[in-house]
Amino acid sequence: MPPRHADAIIPPPEAIVVPTKRVACDGGGGALGHPLVYMDMGGDDFVECAYCDRRFVLDAHPKPENEYLSPAARPPEAH
Repeated sequence: MPPRHADAIIPPPEAIVVPTKRVACDGGGGALGHPLVYMDMGGDDFVECAYCDRRFVLDAHPKPENEYLSPAARPPEAH
């Protein structure tokens, strides 16, 4: 791959505003995406996907979290 020119414009990663600190990302490309990953912002107000560099930013008015809003998989009897 040829080196990039110093003035080349690189678009910023996609930023998605979310209402909770727990998010899931699959790359958004269907079959062209990446494995589904779950992330937690912890003490920060954003988290970046290690696969696709999407940045999930916490909304200015976040919703309170509970287990129902958890993106983690639940056993079938919990649905």
